[in-house]
Amino acid sequence: MLTGLRKEKPFEDLRRTSRKLVARIKAEVKSKAEAKSLRDAKMIGPTKPDPLHEWQRKGRKLVAKIQAEVRQAKIDDDARFLKTWFDKPLVTGAVSPSSKALARRMASYIDPESMGPVVELGPGTGPVTDALIARGIAEERLVLVEYNPEFCTLLAKRYPEATIVQGDAYALETVVAPHLKKPAAAVVSSLPLFTKPEKLRLALLDRAFGLMSPGAPFIQFTYATVSPLPRKGATFEAHVSPRVWKNLPPACVWVYRRRQA
Repeated sequence: MLTGLRKEKPFEDLRRTSRKLVARIKAEVKSKAEAKSLRDAKMIGPTKPDPLHEWQRKGRKLVAKIQAEVRQAKIDDDARFLKTWFDKPLVTGAVSPSSKALARRMASYIDPESMGPVVELGPGTGPVTDALIARGIAEERLVLVEYNPEFCTLLAKRYPEATIVQGDAYALETVVAPHLKKPAAAVVSSLPLFTKPEKLRLALLDRAFGLMSPGAPFIQFTYATVSPLPRKGATFEAHVSPRVWKNLPPACVWVYRRRQA
């Protein structure tokens, strides 16, 4: 038995040596891994947010919020118009606000360098008003005449520097004249003129000419294919724009000026 034990001892020594070697290798691997992690931590340091990336992220979020609010405002304006049209179709005359294309076309006939206020009849929720301001007409020059009290409240919030007048646009002498310190540079109308008799339409135009500088334009849009103001025997000049197809329904713009003697 003693002889047998002596024969097995070399194998025990080999196993012992192998276990030590494996333990040493594991220790070295672990040590190197820890050292590498430490070096990486020193080189890279703690992760910090990129300021530019963070700014871009916040910017995209803000833009998305603004776009959502604009879409909601457009939906709200459409709903207001539709409700008002159902309630009083002859007063509102349109089922939706004027498109940007139509509003820009109307504003394009006004020289922003001209002197005096600009009167807008029937601004509704303000699409043409926006176009006038974008054209370069200062907000404080605008006199907005609106019959609907709900729209007047909305306009006062959107255009705090403009003069908001609640009243009947066909009574320009009593409703608008007191707010004009000098002759108007233009009158822009979104009124549904075809709902009124010809005599009343012509009277409106004549009163508007009386409030404006000589040669100033009276600008009116219509869905019809003919002039909303009868031209037979007229004492005014008339010009019509190409039809604006990007509007519902498509419309055109008529520009009237008093004929000079």
